[in-house]
Amino acid sequence: MEEAKRNKFPLSKGAALFVAMLASSISHGDLFDSGKVLATGGVSMIDGAGGGGITPWATITGYATKEGINGDLHYTYAPLANYTLHSVGAAVGFWDRFELSYTSSSLTTGSTFDTLGLVFDTVGGLTDSVAGLPISTGIEPFNTTIDMEVIGAKVRVFGEAIYDSDNFIPQVAVGAFYKTNKNDELLTTLGADKTKDWEAYISATKIFFPINTLINITARYTAANQTGLVGFGGPDGSDKEIRPEISLAYLLRKDTVIGVEWAKHGDNLNGQSVEIAGLDLTSLQPTLETLGLSNVAGTLTQNESDWYDAFVAFFPNKNLSITMAYAMLGNITLTPDQHGFYLSLQASF
Repeated sequence: MEEAKRNKFPLSKGAALFVAMLASSISHGDLFDSGKVLATGGVSMIDGAGGGGITPWATITGYATKEGINGDLHYTYAPLANYTLHSVGAAVGFWDRFELSYTSSSLTTGSTFDTLGLVFDTVGGLTDSVAGLPISTGIEPFNTTIDMEVIGAKVRVFGEAIYDSDNFIPQVAVGAFYKTNKNDELLTTLGADKTKDWEAYISATKIFFPINTLINITARYTAANQTGLVGFGGPDGSDKEIRPEISLAYLLRKDTVIGVEWAKHGDNLNGQSVEIAGLDLTSLQPTLETLGLSNVAGTLTQNESDWYDAFVAFFPNKNLSITMAYAMLGNITLTPDQHGFYLSLQASF
C-alpha cells in the first residue's frame, strides 16, 4: 500500500518513457505528419488505444498518413458516485499502420473501501486460522487505491475507414493489451484469480461521410473484471471469453462529434461476497449498521455491469481534443449505480 501511495501515477517505467519520448519529440523530426482530416484520429480510450472512450477502434491514433508518424499524450478524469478514476498516458501511430500505447490508471475507491477498512479496524482480530498471524486485506481506511499499468499495440490489417466512403468495406485492425494491477492483496480479497493478464481484440471501423457517421464494432478476448481494475477471472479460474463492444458517432460539424458506446463486461465475480479468513462480510451487517455505515450495508455481494456512455468530443485543432461524456457503469464490485460525468483531454503532436 505504501508503494501505491508513492506511485499513484507510475509513469517512470521504461515503456511509458519510451512512448512519451516518441510522442513529444516526433514533431521535430522529418517523419512528423498530420495529414488526416480533423477529428478522424479519434480520441484515447481509458486503456490508451485510439478510439472512443471505453472501446478501441480500428483507426490508428493521431493524424499521421502513410507518410509519417504522429502521437498523443492523454488524460482522463472520471468522478463516480463511490470511485474516482485518473488515467494518464501516451500513444504513437506509425505510418497509419501500427500503434503503441502506454497508460497508467489510478482508481481511488472512496467511501466504499474506506468504510470496509474502518470495519476491519473496528472488528479487529482477523488472523490466519492455521498460522495465527494477522491477515492483510489490502483494504485500509482512507488509503485504498488501485493502480494499473496498460501496454497496448495495434496493427491495421486492411481497409480504409476514412477515404473509401463510397464502399462498405471497413478498416480492420487487431490489437492487444498487457495489464498489470498493483494492489495484489485487495484483488485477492475480492476473489480475482489474477492481478495481471493480456487481452486481444479485433475492431472494424467505417466512416460514412455522406451521412457524417462512424460505426465501430469490436470483439475483445478477455477475462478482465472492470477492464482489469479489479483483476482477472474469479474463483472458477480466468478463462477468456469474447465480449462485443459498439460505438456510434455523428459529426455535427467538422470540429464536433457526438456519440454513444456500449461495452460488454463479464461476470467472473458476480454473486461473490468478500470473505476473509472464513468471515463472510454479510455477517457484519449489524456492525455496519451500528456504525452508521449504511452505504455498504446490504451491498456486500459483488456484481459487474456492462458499460455505456454518451459523449461529445470537440476538436479545436489537430493538436487538441476535449471529450466530455456521461458514463453509466452500473455495479462496480460492492457498489451499485456508479454513474457520472468524465472528462478526457488529448494533445496530439
